[in-house]
Amino acid sequence: MKRYGWILSSIAAVAVLLFFTGCQREEVGTNRDAGNPVQAGQDGSGHRGAAEAVPYGEPEIVADKLNVPWDLAFAPDGRMFFTERPGTIRVIAEGKLLPEPVFAFGGPPFVSTGESGLLGLTLDPDFAANGYMYTYHSYEMNGIKNRVLRLVVEGNKAKLDRVLLADIPGQRNHDGGRIRFGPDGLLYVTTGDAEERELSQTPGSLAGKILRIRSDGTIPADNPDPKSPVYSYGHRNPQGLAWQPGSGRLFSSEHGQTSKDEINIIEKGANYGWPLIEGDTKEAKQPLPAGTVLRTPLLHSGASVTWAPSGMTFVANGPWKGRLLVAGLRGEQVLKLTLEGADPVRVTGQESLWKGQFGRIRNVTEGPDGSLYLLTNNRDGRGTPAASDDRIIRFKPK
Repeated sequence: MKRYGWILSSIAAVAVLLFFTGCQREEVGTNRDAGNPVQAGQDGSGHRGAAEAVPYGEPEIVADKLNVPWDLAFAPDGRMFFTERPGTIRVIAEGKLLPEPVFAFGGPPFVSTGESGLLGLTLDPDFAANGYMYTYHSYEMNGIKNRVLRLVVEGNKAKLDRVLLADIPGQRNHDGGRIRFGPDGLLYVTTGDAEERELSQTPGSLAGKILRIRSDGTIPADNPDPKSPVYSYGHRNPQGLAWQPGSGRLFSSEHGQTSKDEINIIEKGANYGWPLIEGDTKEAKQPLPAGTVLRTPLLHSGASVTWAPSGMTFVANGPWKGRLLVAGLRGEQVLKLTLEGADPVRVTGQESLWKGQFGRIRNVTEGPDGSLYLLTNNRDGRGTPAASDDRIIRFKPK
């Protein structure tokens, strides 16, 4: 009997292994405009057709042993500024990481716990003249909240200039945090639902939204509501912003609940459905007011795959010009999307880059010289850090 029990146990173990191996295979991402799913390749990466050769060299380490680098910005003089989530802004000058921070949050009300902390960073379009730097961070005041600050950089040090936007609902998780200037010269800000999903559909709340303000914190007159910074709503936890060259369309990446991570095309005043719909579901979970339109994504990860998408960028130079790159945390990859068409936009190619090579990737961006930069986040509490983590990694064009 013991012998048969051992055989049955072995069969069960093999069955469990095969089950989980099958579950880990990435499924097809659904493209609502193409009419058919983008077919997954044999490696499960989701690419259609043969993979393109990578027109970049071997990875180079720009900086290592960092503490959860979250965002990266390039100054006209060649310096690279970046945030570390526990509360420091640092700079790489003349190819070297300076030991002293540009700015450090010394304590309360600043807070960094879970996914909250020092997140997005961007420089003013006229940085060379005014030295303005903008950042998004969490603070604790009757609960966790988030705010947008403007700093002034002098040399390699910065000082607080003003608070542009405060009282954005926050939580340990779902804080959004990406900030970018659009082609219109206005500042766009992503916010999460602060783990209170109903806030995403609440017009008076700043949670679960994409916001738009001027660089002095005032509200543009052509916002959907000229008294509110809200530009779009119905978001769960958007963490990426990128404008398509030529068309000027705004794209955003967004975390799904357990899967169905989304790539959205953002339009002014539009409702992106959370928590009423997810992915390309069109039936809302509750009755809606007459005339309510819920937007489905351009692309989502499918019902059993998690990308956990974060920073994103359109490639402006070289053979990959026009491709959309999206960093993946749990997916441990960069998604490369090929887009075609004007109205509707279609995803005609999807490929996984550097899958599993660097661990969790928080951001991907293109530098002024055409190099690609990755920020790893293996020390964010959800990864398995190596001794050299976290890192900023550069791929120079061939």
